[in-house]
Amino acid sequence: MTRPLLCPTCKSNRMRFTVIEQTPRYMRLDPQTGEVVAELSTEELDMFHQPYKGEAFMVQCGVCGTTEPEERFAKMAEHMQGQRG
Repeated sequence: MTRPLLCPTCKSNRMRFTVIEQTPRYMRLDPQTGEVVAELSTEELDMFHQPYKGEAFMVQCGVCGTTEPEERFAKMAEHMQGQRG
């Protein structure tokens, strides 16, 4: 994450961001009580339990609160840089 970012929503923030790490926790719940019966590693998942396929982290604009993948913020910065040059 060493490239310029620009919020795609407010289009003014280039400095204030929050990085949100997304760490999946795989678990089995008791269907009646909702209590955790087991917490599983990725290797322990059965064929009916899909592994997490989302982003490892998201970026949130510190001004307007928009939360998107980093790529969206980077592409907006790149796009605006191209319009100025």
